[in-house]
Amino acid sequence: MQDQRTDGEAASGHPSAVEAFGYRQELKRSLSLTDLLVYGLIFIVPGAPISVFGIVFNASAGMVPLVYLVGMVAMLFTAASYVRMSRVYPVAGSVYAYAGRAIGPSIGFLTGWIMLLDYLLLPTLIYVLCAVAVHAVVPDVPKVAWIVGFVVVNTVLSLRGIETTARTSMLLLLLQLAGLAAFLIMATVGLMHGTAGAHWSFKPFFDPDLATPSLIFGALSLAVLSFLGFDAISTLSEEAKGGAAAIGRATYLSLVMTAGIFVVLTYAASLFVLDQTRFEHGDRTEAAFYDIALVVGGAWLKWILTVPGVVFAGLPGALAAQVATSRLLFSMARDGRLPKGLAHVSERHHVPDRAALLVSAVTLVLGIAMAGQLEVLTSMVNFGALSGFLLLHVSVMAHAAKSAATGRARWGPIAVAAMGFVVIGYVMVNLKATALVVGVAWLCSGAVTLLWRSWRAARDSRR
Repeated sequence: MQDQRTDGEAASGHPSAVEAFGYRQELKRSLSLTDLLVYGLIFIVPGAPISVFGIVFNASAGMVPLVYLVGMVAMLFTAASYVRMSRVYPVAGSVYAYAGRAIGPSIGFLTGWIMLLDYLLLPTLIYVLCAVAVHAVVPDVPKVAWIVGFVVVNTVLSLRGIETTARTSMLLLLLQLAGLAAFLIMATVGLMHGTAGAHWSFKPFFDPDLATPSLIFGALSLAVLSFLGFDAISTLSEEAKGGAAAIGRATYLSLVMTAGIFVVLTYAASLFVLDQTRFEHGDRTEAAFYDIALVVGGAWLKWILTVPGVVFAGLPGALAAQVATSRLLFSMARDGRLPKGLAHVSERHHVPDRAALLVSAVTLVLGIAMAGQLEVLTSMVNFGALSGFLLLHVSVMAHAAKSAATGRARWGPIAVAAMGFVVIGYVMVNLKATALVVGVAWLCSGAVTLLWRSWRAARDSRR
């Protein structure tokens, strides 16, 4: 009965939409469109291409802006599916909720399990990156100490309420953008003076002698991590004042705005290495963008993009990830898919406090245990996110099939979801073997957990 509500009813975004799905409105609806947009921008991280610039540059033969432009178009299909499903099912839980209602509870559980791989490990990855950056400047303090400090600060902020999180995110976003603006200003000055042979060129966007679909999509499989985050806006469906409509607008805006920053930022950097199609393997590749910043603006600009840049971008990104993960756990626990205690909501701050504390504890343990496993962490995050995207598109098609049974079939969303599935599937094929092995192992552990829970439920029902 609930799944047969019309899209118009779901899209109203009125708080009663939550009750219509059998839930109580426990989370506080206080987030404006601006708050949602800032949350999305913070999660994606406007300066995300900086740390992977050299890697994507080598994989694309220097056409980094083209890779991010193609990436934006590819991700728009996924954004469209998120927007549609957030209107149909305007509840917390994101793809877990969508797959569970459109396909079935068991698939919903496995989808939530896969998304946890992304949501739990992304803040861990960010904390490790921040600790590495700060440790390089303050070597007397061990990386583990920095990780502990970062987790504690963000945990306190996440428990203070979603409004505190929104205000903190806005401040740190402005600091991030200030650092990126400093780079673009100095790059413009350097371009005007021909620093390092820089001049206006279309080559970073398209080199006819080197560009091939396999080259660009192979590079996109490495750059896709930069786009992850816009999807997490859907986890705030029950905290958005504008409901599903605001979630949809924020999803599109955050993706397009950050993609625009990615393209401009990488194009500006590429103009200073026009004579290259790859960097030397090792430190030169990993530090490529920072070395360009040194040439463009000197040591002060390089410093701004390293320590303050990483911390101001990383900490709010990790905070956003922790908030999204706690909402996912809250949604799964509310449905009885995880221990019910995780569905507890703080009466004072209206946040899922126990879920937030569990996320912090798991993140802390993982951060300490995997401080030296950056490649494995990155691979696991990519697999989790892309698998979730695939299941999102399947959910859209499954919901459309249900609509067809009631005579309300709409082929546009099916076509968009199918194209999104093909694009994401192609990117996944190009993932490293490590990502696929670890990801499949995690999925198998989820299947075992599901079978165990089903066995227990069957056993209890016979008593």
